[in-house]
Amino acid sequence: MKTIQSYRFALDLSPGQERAVLAHAGAARVAHNWALARVKAVLDQRAAERTYGVPDEQLTPSVSWSLPALRRAWNAAKAEVAPWWAECSKEAFNTGLDALARALKNWSDSRTGKRAGRPVGFPRFKSRRRTTPSVRFTTGTIRVAPDRMHVVLPRLGRLKLHESARKLARRLEAGTARIMSATVRRDGERWHVCFTVDVERADRVPAEPMSVVGVDVGIAHLAVLSTGELVPNPGHLAAAQRRLRALGRVLSRRTGPDRRTGLRPSNRWQRAVARLGRAHARVANLRRDGLHKLTTRLAAEYGTVVVEDLNVSGMLRNRRLARHIADAGFAELRRQLAYKTGWNGGRLIVADRWYPSSKTCSGCGTVKTKLALSERTYTCTTCGLSLDRDLNAAHNLAAFATETTAGSGPVAGRGADRKTRSGRQVATKRQPGTASAGQTGTVPPQGRTTDHVFTRAH
Repeated sequence: MKTIQSYRFALDLSPGQERAVLAHAGAARVAHNWALARVKAVLDQRAAERTYGVPDEQLTPSVSWSLPALRRAWNAAKAEVAPWWAECSKEAFNTGLDALARALKNWSDSRTGKRAGRPVGFPRFKSRRRTTPSVRFTTGTIRVAPDRMHVVLPRLGRLKLHESARKLARRLEAGTARIMSATVRRDGERWHVCFTVDVERADRVPAEPMSVVGVDVGIAHLAVLSTGELVPNPGHLAAAQRRLRALGRVLSRRTGPDRRTGLRPSNRWQRAVARLGRAHARVANLRRDGLHKLTTRLAAEYGTVVVEDLNVSGMLRNRRLARHIADAGFAELRRQLAYKTGWNGGRLIVADRWYPSSKTCSGCGTVKTKLALSERTYTCTTCGLSLDRDLNAAHNLAAFATETTAGSGPVAGRGADRKTRSGRQVATKRQPGTASAGQTGTVPPQGRTTDHVFTRAH
C-alpha cells in the first residue's frame, strides 16, 4: 500500500546555518509579498475602473495567479526587486509564490462556491515578526547522510540532526521510500526538518480484526472506550497555566516593538518572547505525543473504531469550556485515527453529529428528549439502567457500527426527539464495561440522510 507520509526531525543548527535558513525564509516572504502586491494592485485598479462605468473589455488586463505565471513574472522582475536573489536557492522564492498561488485559488474557489466549508479571505501580506519562518525544497540534493545524524539540503548544505533519522534511512536504503520534498521550519525556538515521503507500506491487520470499539471523547476523560477503559485527560495547558501567566507578566514589563514610532524591541523582550514560546511549544509537544500514542494503540488493536462528528467550532463558543476543549485536541484525535486505521487495515466510522449517543439508553434504546450537561450519570426510566454518561455514549457508538454494517443506511439523524428506536429488540441490561458490538437492529432515518461511514485509506 502506497501512502504519503512525513518524517519530522529536530535540527541543531550553528549560528551561521541559522542565519542562512532565515535568509531563505525571508526570500520566500519577499517573493510572496511582491506577487501579492502585484495581484492586488490589478484587482483594485479593475474595481476602481468599474465604478467609473468602464466596460469590461476596456478594463486593465487581469493577471494570472497560477504558480507558473507568478514564477515567470518573478523571474522577469527579481533582478530589480531583489538584487541579492542569487544568494538564496530558487526553492526559497518558489515557496512564497506557491503559498500565494494556493491561497488565491482557495479564495477564488470559496467566492464562486467551488470550495466547501468556511469562507476563505483574501491573502494577507506576511510580516517578518509574526510569520513563522519556513522554506520548502522540492528539487536538488535532498538526502539523509550515511551517518543518519545529518541531512543535506540545497544551498544549506549539511545540517546536523538532534536525533537519529534511522527510521527514514532504513526505508530509503531498502527502496520502499522516496523523498518528495523537505521543509525547514521553526517551531517554538526549535528548528525542524520535515520530509514528505512516498512510502510503500506493508499490509497490516489489527490485533483483533473483528472487534469494534466506540470512542467517546470529552474533557473529564480524554476518551471513554466502550470496553470500559477510561483514558485520563492530562490537561497539559491547564497544568502549565501558572508558568505561562508568570512568563506573560514578565513579557509585559519589557520594552517591545512599536510600529507607529519605529521602536525596536529590547534584548530582554526578545529573550522573554523566546521563553514564552518554548513553554507553549512544550505544551503542544506533550499533547501531540499523548494523542499519537492513544490513536496508534486504538488503530493497531481494533478492527473498527467509531467516533462522533463533533461540532468543535460551536463547542469553542462556550467561554467556560473553550480552553479545555482546545487543549484536548478532539479534531487532531479524529484526524490521526482516520489515516492510522487505514494503515493498519482497519476502518473508521464517524457517527453523524446529530446522532443522540448520550441521550440514548444503551440497554433498551430509549431516547431521552433532554439531557443536561451537568447530568454525568445516565439513568434510564424505562429499563432502570444506570451508568456513567460517557460510557453509555461509548456503548451506543459501538452499536452504531453494527447498525451501519447491517446495511440499514443512515442512523438517527435528528433522532433526539424520538422516544424509542423502532425495529430494535429491547436488549437485556448490560453491565458497564461489556462490549456492545453484538447488538442488532436498525434505527429509522430521521432528519438528514447523509452517509455516516467515513473511511480513509492511503
